[in-house]
Amino acid sequence: MPLQTVEPQRLYRQIADQLRTLIAKGEFATGARLPAERDLAKQFGVSRPSVREALIALEVEGRVEVRTGSGVYVLDRSKRSGTPVEVMGWGPLELIRARRVVEGETAALAATLAKRADRDAIARALDDMKELAARGVMPLDADRAFHLAIVRASGNAVLTETVQGFLDSRLGPLFKRLGGYFETGKSWQSAITEHEAVLAAIVARDPDAARMAMHEHMDKAHQRFSVSWRRAHAP
Repeated sequence: MPLQTVEPQRLYRQIADQLRTLIAKGEFATGARLPAERDLAKQFGVSRPSVREALIALEVEGRVEVRTGSGVYVLDRSKRSGTPVEVMGWGPLELIRARRVVEGETAALAATLAKRADRDAIARALDDMKELAARGVMPLDADRAFHLAIVRASGNAVLTETVQGFLDSRLGPLFKRLGGYFETGKSWQSAITEHEAVLAAIVARDPDAARMAMHEHMDKAHQRFSVSWRRAHAP
């Protein structure tokens, strides 16, 4: 069965749908290894990150298994208990790109508009991240507080609710599964260092530097997600 070129809307879901259909029809038999990510991307006519998100969705659904250093294999679902719900929500890698656009600007606004109380709230959240990371606790809640404190400094309710929606989406199964491949004390320490650069620019009231620091943070987060997944599933 030939693969069909997909439309840009909700790419990872369309890719997952096609792969799900191929698996159901036996094109990829139980125990078979799926084609490499780069090959699937070429056949679908999409980017590798979109294929990556689709494979993660199928993994969460229990349809495939990622074997470290080997590849992605089709599972025998008849031997699994229950029927996993098909994954919905935004793709993690696409979400980070959207956050880069929006939060780069909210950081710039914070550098211009933040009051003393706003800067203190951002700094407290960063301190909480450091304290939790030092105890070996993944500081996701403190990270959320950091980004929310920045957007709240803008005084714009629409931007605040938008960033809240971005952060809430990290609680979904796709993000949790992808995070499981790379979230370590080392990765969080890198994020903390990047946050320090954002805070320093905001305190210095330098909107250009704040925007650049947030862009760099999101770019590096995207890289951490992508590299960890490739390492986990590459044969």
